[in-house]
Amino acid sequence: MDNKVSNPKVKVPSGMSLNEKDYISELLSCLKAMEKDYTVALTEASNEDLYNKYYNMFLEISKLQREVYEVMFRHGWYCLEKAETTKISQKANMLTQELQSLSSN
Repeated sequence: MDNKVSNPKVKVPSGMSLNEKDYISELLSCLKAMEKDYTVALTEASNEDLYNKYYNMFLEISKLQREVYEVMFRHGWYCLEKAETTKISQKANMLTQELQSLSSN
């Protein structure tokens, strides 16, 4: 059984030169790092105006990151694995228990 979820790969030139896949992979990595950095900035914002500016920038970067991911997935450059139903259920149960534990405190 194949657990991979992907599209057919778009061929790119190989060799020492950077190609479309190399550039977009680097862009995705940068956007992911920026999302993480903005998350930290949001938690440390000193006032409401600054928080709102960071939040709006975070939303734009998050949207762009998702668009880049979608392009990579459509081109077959990003592959996912199917999760087994039992693993999904186990994780959902664990998170539900953690939430209940936090709510009761």
